[in-house]
Amino acid sequence: MRRHWAVLVVAGAAAVWCAAPLLVTAAPAARAVARAGTWGTAIEVPGLGALNQGGRAQLNSVSCGAAGNCAAVGSYTDGAGHAQALLVSETAGKWRSAVEVPGSEILNAGGGASADSVSCVSAGNCTALGSYTDGAGRGQVFVVSETDGTWGTAIKMPGVGGLNRFGTPIAHDSVSCASAGNCAAVGGYRDGASRSQVFVVSETNGTWGKAIKMPFSGILNWGGSADAGSVSCGAAGSCAAVGSYRARGPSSTQAFVVSLTNGTWDPAIEVPGSETLNVGRDASTDSVSCVSAGNCTAVGDYRDGVGSPAGRPQPFAVRETNGTWGQAIKVPGSGLFDADAGANVTAVSCATAGNCAAGGTYDDAVFSQQAFVVSETNGTWAKAIEVPGSGTLNAGRFAVVFSVSCPSAGNCAAGGFYIDGSHHEQAFVVSQTNGAWGNALEVPGSGTLNAGDASVTSVSCRSAGRCAAGGTYTDGSGHTQAFLVNQA
Repeated sequence: MRRHWAVLVVAGAAAVWCAAPLLVTAAPAARAVARAGTWGTAIEVPGLGALNQGGRAQLNSVSCGAAGNCAAVGSYTDGAGHAQALLVSETAGKWRSAVEVPGSEILNAGGGASADSVSCVSAGNCTALGSYTDGAGRGQVFVVSETDGTWGTAIKMPGVGGLNRFGTPIAHDSVSCASAGNCAAVGGYRDGASRSQVFVVSETNGTWGKAIKMPFSGILNWGGSADAGSVSCGAAGSCAAVGSYRARGPSSTQAFVVSLTNGTWDPAIEVPGSETLNVGRDASTDSVSCVSAGNCTAVGDYRDGVGSPAGRPQPFAVRETNGTWGQAIKVPGSGLFDADAGANVTAVSCATAGNCAAGGTYDDAVFSQQAFVVSETNGTWAKAIEVPGSGTLNAGRFAVVFSVSCPSAGNCAAGGFYIDGSHHEQAFVVSQTNGAWGNALEVPGSGTLNAGDASVTSVSCRSAGRCAAGGTYTDGSGHTQAFLVNQA
């Protein structure tokens, strides 16, 4: 589905997804009262200034394996104008200096690399996924893992090169790990007929299999064109991935989910119930979060057919329980999503089965775009609300939530951007504590860094009130840089 906002991101992944789903075992009814964390002051990614000689950097993904032990990835431009993959680690609450992804400089002979997604399962144990351009100018995928605090050397993802026959850059790649050495990845590529397709691949006990074209059920992908959203793993060998595909008929795009079950990818299916909702024939599943094997929640958008030409975009949610996907429902909005331009959902995160949060953007009655959040408690979605306090910040009438992370039921964090009265994008964060969303605030210190536009692109929380977020800003020289900020 086409989005109707402008994104500050200049390279790398087009989709922004919160960090790997957190496996929380405590039942919601037994949760302790959480302490509200305090956001610290944003800092430029340490060491980035020396790397980013070309003045175009961004941060794409943050993931925390433990409180104060996180990893963040992105890209920067070197002095020769080549895009390189960026990696930065946090240990015991201190961010180290950023480095080029080890080994990526050898792979990236074509000078077009970006680290797009990272997933950490414990302190010092993470996996990052990204893309690069080889010496023949063809788009490829790399993967690199950290074990006990030491990053290995990036390798070419097996099988992707054979699929990507058209050689275009890889799009929308995402990785998720359930445990060390047990991960899954998805991404978009162009086949030999220049049609967009989705690859899926999984890692078992530290060994990556060969990427395959995502299997579709029957003639589902009749149009031969599909796009990836994100992937999430609830247990080793048990994951879910989402996206969209071209169905039979003119300009008909539908939403899919595909599951990895006991280490084998099942055929993708249309999101149950989404075709009924999708009167305007333009739907996509954009984000998924799994908390255990066969227990996931996905969100996306569809066109309701109200108005022309295809109606308003509306957000939906769908839940998988014990391996069976239920029926998609429109996210409750109490009229919030009923302006002519509708609404889009960008991210979802679940702490336990039936306890999730999602966010995105909607158009209000005066056609301003506002940021929203919506929470699910014990399997029931509440009505979506405008992010508290964001309306006051959003003098420029454009705001969006890009990323959400929930470490425990009723305790989440979200981030994105709004436009201030000077028509500059500013980064914001907002926290939910014990089921109540607080007021959004401009990321502390980001105003000092930011001479132009800034946005939070990724948030990750490992425990209530202990989060990390990152994003991109424009400095006084007009260069794009990356920042990090912690909540403690």
